[in-house]
Amino acid sequence: MGIQNTMKALSDPIRREILEMLRAGRLSAGEIAEKFPVSGAAVSKHLSVLREADLIRDAREGKFIYYELNTSVLEEVMLWLKILKGEGK
Repeated sequence: MGIQNTMKALSDPIRREILEMLRAGRLSAGEIAEKFPVSGAAVSKHLSVLREADLIRDAREGKFIYYELNTSVLEEVMLWLKILKGEGK
């Protein structure tokens, strides 16, 4: 995990909101895009940043791409933050 990529991905409020949306389960790119007042290209860029940070996974099914959380990376980040706070290891 590249902590720099993870922190960059988490620094944007739209990307954090996308992660919150995916907490409920996988969504298509279109379902995600319709929730934001930005262009589809902008949402695509946000999804790309999240994917590069390995915070989400994508799977193509026919014409659609579905996204879901990669909880293992989120767990690693949470563990790192706990250690930083002196609560872990």
